[in-house]
Parts: sequence; C-alpha cells; structure tokens
Amino acid sequence: MPTPTVYRTALRGLERLHEGKVRDIYALDAATLLIVTTDRLSAFDVVLPDPIPDKGRVLNSISNFWFARTQQLIPNHLTGRELASVISDADERALLEGRAVIVRRLRALPIEAVVRGYLIGSGWKDYQASGAVCGVALPPGLALAAQLPQPLFTPATKAKAGAHDENIPFGEVAALIGAELAAGVRDAALALYRFAAEHARRRGIIIADTKFEFGLDAGGNLHVIDELLTPDSSRFWPADTYQPGSSPPSFDKQYVRDYLETLDWGKTAPGPRLPAVVIERTRAKYYEALHRLADGPRE
Repeated sequence: MPTPTVYRTALRGLERLHEGKVRDIYALDAATLLIVTTDRLSAFDVVLPDPIPDKGRVLNSISNFWFARTQQLIPNHLTGRELASVISDADERALLEGRAVIVRRLRALPIEAVVRGYLIGSGWKDYQASGAVCGVALPPGLALAAQLPQPLFTPATKAKAGAHDENIPFGEVAALIGAELAAGVRDAALALYRFAAEHARRRGIIIADTKFEFGLDAGGNLHVIDELLTPDSSRFWPADTYQPGSSPPSFDKQYVRDYLETLDWGKTAPGPRLPAVVIERTRAKYYEALHRLADGPRE
C-alpha cells in the first residue's frame, strides 16, 4: 500500500513550534519535541510547490542510520521513544510512520558546521576568485570537483527564512559561542565527516561536502541535532564515475537545482512547478542514496 505524501502537517492536540523548509517541529513537553520530516523540497532557499513522494521517509531513515553509527563519536538528540507513546490517533500515526522522531530539547548553536572534502559549489567559485576557500589557501591548479588536500571546516551563519547562509571565519564562530566550544564543534564536524566519508566510499558514494547542526544540553554537552548526512544536507556523488574537471552527477537535490537553472526564474518565492519526470527521477535518486548507504528498502 503506497504511503501518503506529506507536504504540511497539522497534528491535533500538539503545538507546532516551527515550520522549516522541510521539517515541522511540535512541542511534546518541557524536555522533548516531535520532528516530522515532510516531503517538501527547497532549492535556492525557496520551498517548491511540488513535494517529492517518500522523500521525508528516506531522509529520516538516512539520518537515523547515521545517528546510530556515530554515537561513539558524539551523542545525538534522539530519545528512542516510539511514536505510539505520544500520538494516539491511528490515522496520524500512519501519516507520520517512518518520518517522525521524538528528540530531546537542546539549545541549538547559531551556526551551520560545514565540512568540504571536494572543490565544488561556492567553494569552487571562491577558489577561482581568490585561490582559497573561505579564507583557507589551497594549492594552485586544482580542478573543479578535485579532492581537497584535507577536509575543511568552513562554518556559516544560520540564515532566517528566505535568506542565504553566509560563510564566516573560525574566529567569528569563537566570538559567537566561545573558543573552546567552537573548537569542539570543528573537531566533531570533521570527525563525523571523515567517518561517514569512509563508510560511503565503501558503498560507492563520495560525500563531497555536508553541513551539521549542533546543540547543547543543560550540562553544556555537545550533541549533533536536526538531520545527519542526508542528500538534503550533503552532496553525494557516484564514486564509479567520478572524474575531476567536471561537475559530477549526484544523488541529492542538485538534480533539481540543475533543472531549475534552465528556467527563467529569479530564485525567489513562489517557486516553479516541477514536471512529473523531474519529481520521479528525484525520488529515485533519494532512494538510491538510502539503498547504497544503508541497504534500505527499495522503492
């Protein structure tokens, strides 16, 4: 039986605290939240009008796969509680099955912890202009999509809805959250990336770059939160066809971005409708990422 496509949620009896680009967040009690990963898709910081069927379930499965395997590196926000313990209505549980998690309330840090392993996207543009990425000098003559000498931690601000994240130097992160915590975030982000990149490479996927979010508990202990190493927060490339010098195909929403770049659209809301073939191919790419990384269910 096909699972329902979920674009927006309105759960009875729960207070919705936030509707993000992809996730809806509800209050459960003073200590926990319910996070629902919908099938919404954003591109260029605009939420598109067409959902990608099953996308939320795939993203949730990939995040949970990584959360389970990185607990030895850093704790995460998952509580392990079952959905039935907070959602009594059977129809709502069916709607949320596979796409909702109960998490601890943590104090989110005001930065995006970006790690880049390859020269692509805004990093490539920065390198072409300055020979550096986010102020980190790199060897001359690197090609598009080249592997960097070592992964780079390039933090960014968390932009408000409709705005773009902005890269900031490490010193600004230290000024925002303190030098010791900034170093802890950097070290945790790099450790997570290296662990995941090694696993993914064995499964035929290159993680070109990714971004993490972190939060603190009442004791000041660092946790990784939100999503983890998904096709929405990362660039995934097929390893078997990877070749520096050109932009590789991807298992992430870059496919949709590439389609949107062919349109006469100003990259502001409202976003354009997606053709059925783009929706279906995007859905297939998300499933392929899940299957390769985690031996998850096929379509």
